[in-house]
Amino acid sequence: MSSRSRTNQLLYQAELLVTLPSGDDEHALSRKMALEEGALALFELALESLLREVTTHARLDESRWRVLLAEEGPALAELQRLRDLKSQPESWLNWLAVQLERLHSDDGAARRAVQNPAMIAVGSQSDLRQQLLDNLQAAKREIGDLRETSLEW
Repeated sequence: MSSRSRTNQLLYQAELLVTLPSGDDEHALSRKMALEEGALALFELALESLLREVTTHARLDESRWRVLLAEEGPALAELQRLRDLKSQPESWLNWLAVQLERLHSDDGAARRAVQNPAMIAVGSQSDLRQQLLDNLQAAKREIGDLRETSLEW
């Protein structure tokens, strides 16, 4: 399988996982959290696959996103484009980096709904599942553009 195919496969699997129903039994909340965190983990694998894909010509020894997208990472146009995207607070890559830090923390990324009637819910906050779907779609659009640029080189 090519890097491009693997990236596509991982994005597709992440999307499939996050759209699976969590059910309505006593395990529904835990299942929902597991699906969300599993989809995030697949999204991380897809990001690393994408980085291998767009840096193949450079023959880098490293493919971990934290290393390649760090400011002191390799000086490649594709990586700089992604670094710039990651620095934009509203971008899918910034969102993903924040979520991956949470995923790898002791608290994890998935959250239980607050069951405190005294708290006021914020209407603009969407749940992790919807954020994942939105950012997966944004990533797929950006990846298409990045691939076109990469092919031009």
